[in-house]
Amino acid sequence: MSVRSAGIKIKNTYMAYTKKDIYDLELIDRLKENYKATIELLGEDPLREGLLKTPERIAKAMLFNTQGYGQDAVAIINSAKFKEDISEMIVVKDIELYSMCEHHLLPFFGKAHIAYIPSCWITGLSKIARVVDVFSRRLQVQERLTTEILGALKEALNPIGVAVVIEAKHLCMMMRGVQKQNSVTTTSAFFGEFEKVPTRSEFLKLISADLS
Repeated sequence: MSVRSAGIKIKNTYMAYTKKDIYDLELIDRLKENYKATIELLGEDPLREGLLKTPERIAKAMLFNTQGYGQDAVAIINSAKFKEDISEMIVVKDIELYSMCEHHLLPFFGKAHIAYIPSCWITGLSKIARVVDVFSRRLQVQERLTTEILGALKEALNPIGVAVVIEAKHLCMMMRGVQKQNSVTTTSAFFGEFEKVPTRSEFLKLISADLS
């Protein structure tokens, strides 16, 4: 079920849970005009039936794809932060991510593997995935995305160690430029205990293993 009012779309209502996508109508209108002009400059007719609503669709899609600018990763972790006497490695792997290359505004997508060793604080597992979303929903480069995820976990949890590995495919390499469709870019960042070879090796072995 979907309800629309004053630019607010409300959907997936179930008992007390409501998901909302809130649009700034003035910003949508400004973006629409820019995208309409872009379509025209590319040689198309923005008033053609198939393109008539495209500028608005692009505007909403871009606002969704960059919503991370309005979110605070550390605050998200702190919203589900618990004291526990745990000092073992916690690994969340194969977290899907979708981001936008800041150089060409083309998508890159893949998965993140994250681990941390608590000192006294742990967080909800879903919050780790949310942190990935916060930073990936911005104009990005994969290298910075990797270190920003690590930095947020380090700041919020003060852990003994943090590890982040991202594997991604970039459409700016696949559709244009060198046009290498099968290339995968891997980036990593390590802090604390994960800077030691045995701990880092254990983490890399765990994210490579099929435990099913």
